[in-house]
Amino acid sequence: DDIRWYRNLEERIAKEQRKLSRMQYGSANYWEQKHRIGKLHEKARNRRKDFLHKLSHDVARDFDAVIVEDINLQHMSQSLNFGKAVYDNGYGQLRTMLAYKLNAQGKILVKVDRFFPSSKRCSVCYEVNHDLKLSDREWTCQSCGTHHDRDKNSCKNLLDEGKDILNRWAGGDSSLILAPTGVLSEKKLHPQAHSNVRQGGK
Repeated sequence: DDIRWYRNLEERIAKEQRKLSRMQYGSANYWEQKHRIGKLHEKARNRRKDFLHKLSHDVARDFDAVIVEDINLQHMSQSLNFGKAVYDNGYGQLRTMLAYKLNAQGKILVKVDRFFPSSKRCSVCYEVNHDLKLSDREWTCQSCGTHHDRDKNSCKNLLDEGKDILNRWAGGDSSLILAPTGVLSEKKLHPQAHSNVRQGGK
């Protein structure tokens, strides 16, 4: 419902912006229309923020640890025309809210390194498909024959990796850092380091 509401408002904003483009710049009607559009943007921001607060509150209440992918949002927004989608979904805001709400309850936000091949790794046999393209929404593992939905496979891998990070941290692994903010993550690795990490199994 929130997403549908947001998209409807987005269409309304686009309609109002088209009206603005036909008005004489600097006229009273122009500034009035510009103000109207600004109010719509503010309404959208407030609605999204409220939704994210409720979502993060519920998640932090129900779970002792939450696993997220440490996505480079700025890089994604500047490439592959992802800017609008990345910022619209409020992922960065949600991560921030989750971190401080979990930390306030003595819980942990686990960040899986951005270079971990969550989408490309088979969640059954852990073979990595280096040829997987961003446009490939489904794929079949050439090693074990398992057919994957890209997003579901990625979630399974992130869950497994997050659990592994928690277990290693509990065992005293010095390669992990628990920040004062309650965020648990790996010390930064070079991208190439992940090409040799747990590809053939745990």
